[in-house]
Amino acid sequence: MTDVPTNRPEPEPADLAALLEGVQRGDREAFMAVIRLYQRKVFVMAYSILRDREDALDAVQETFLRLHQKAGLYRPGHSFQGWLLQMAKNVSIDHYRKHRKRRQEWETTTPLDDIPVATEDRAGDSPQADLRSAFTRTVDTLAERQRLVFVLRHYDELPFSEISETMRISVGTAKSLHFKAVQNLRKKLAPVLGIQA
Repeated sequence: MTDVPTNRPEPEPADLAALLEGVQRGDREAFMAVIRLYQRKVFVMAYSILRDREDALDAVQETFLRLHQKAGLYRPGHSFQGWLLQMAKNVSIDHYRKHRKRRQEWETTTPLDDIPVATEDRAGDSPQADLRSAFTRTVDTLAERQRLVFVLRHYDELPFSEISETMRISVGTAKSLHFKAVQNLRKKLAPVLGIQA
């Protein structure tokens, strides 16, 4: 699961139900089909919390492992994607807490002289790459809930109803967090874009 493919079209409810029944029976092909369908969305959720590719990939694997173990807990008639993304959110938060503690221990026990310093020169990047990098860094500075709503809305293209279900907040709260995220991004990126906020 090192490559994260682009989003695939959502399956019809009957097709999804058949796939999930297959997963519950231990059908490897059905499980792999579910992974292919949702891997990108789970990665985006994990990355929006963890902000590290390797940690996010670990969380993706853990999420699908839990799906394999708990597929029988999904209730038909509810959003499977919302259920899966909630699972991914929980896994990612657990992963963050566990690794944050390790990072804090490492930071307090590792002398600064032992930390390798990157010397890569990035002068050859294009203006678009610089802008993309500035945008990504700015999204990362948003408050956690604003960042999650923004990522789910713009990267995963979820409607507010699914965002509210995934995050367990009201639709109004999801819309409000999105509005604040866009305002904050506009304000923070105005100098980079050369526009007035």
